[in-house]
Amino acid sequence: MAHNLALNKTHAIAFYQMSYEGEPRKAVELYVGADYIQHNPLVGDGKEPFISYFDRMATEYPDKSIEFVRAVAEEDLVALHTHQTWPGGVEYVTMDFFRFDDAGKIIEHWDSMQEIPGKSENGNTVY
Repeated sequence: MAHNLALNKTHAIAFYQMSYEGEPRKAVELYVGADYIQHNPLVGDGKEPFISYFDRMATEYPDKSIEFVRAVAEEDLVALHTHQTWPGGVEYVTMDFFRFDDAGKIIEHWDSMQEIPGKSENGNTVY
């Protein structure tokens, strides 16, 4: 089945933003399929562990923010490149990958985070 790449990108961003900003249960209800496989070692596998993790993050770090720098879609995957700012001014560059089922629902997630350094040996930004 052909995937709607533009819609998958829109849904990946909406899912991530809604979860990050404190509404993970709603995000899961709207955008996640029957099963959810999690590869981030800090988050349990499945829907409820995901919801619990993001509920905790919303309570512990209510002033965090996220900017979506780019989204790339291919076949059943969407990759998001983001800029996160956490309390105390700590900034991260993240890359998240979401796999979608044939119904356009998210069913799997991988990610990688790196704190943005104060200087760059090559003079380039992380974006």
